Amino acid sequence: MEMTEPADELPRIGVVTIATDRSLSTDAAGETIEDVLEERGHEVPMREHVGSDHDKVQSIVSRMIDRDDVDLVVTSGATSIEPDDITLEAVRPLLDKELSTFDDLFATLSYEAFGSHAVAARTLAGVSGGVPVFCLPGNRDAVRLGLEKLLLPEAGHLVSLARSEATVADPGIEKEIQEE
Repeated sequence: MEMTEPADELPRIGVVTIATDRSLSTDAAGETIEDVLEERGHEVPMREHVGSDHDKVQSIVSRMIDRDDVDLVVTSGATSIEPDDITLEAVRPLLDKELSTFDDLFATLSYEAFGSHAVAARTLAGVSGGVPVFCLPGNRDAVRLGLEKLLLPEAGHLVSLARSEATVADPGIEKEIQEE
């Protein structure tokens, strides 16, 4: 596997929280994501909240991926096994490639931190149109764990890899990236 240098600038991260039982103003996990990102100097150009509706989740994540000011997308919530936990099913079809190791590593860290409750946690990571996408649980502590231990240490590197992958898939993107 070829190693590339991390991006010089911190990725701009779009945040989507999915929950039927809370709103943007009462979303502790979403607030945690935004706080952690801003503490580390990341810009959050867009933060949205949506209920557990498959088509709405898919639409808002897709729109976020298509934004020029979003380098990486993080979702939080609706990832467990309850009937209305549909985030992974809504996001998976958008992905060109999955990062299956993310789920494995998150499960290991989650078990170490939270014990057997981790068995109900589901996560997903991948790349869509040159943009890394990460789906995290809606729990504040689980979100912090995923961000601090896995996602943020690799964010710049993953954005760089995803962009280079996009240029191979679509030569028109290469011109856009060079113009930035």
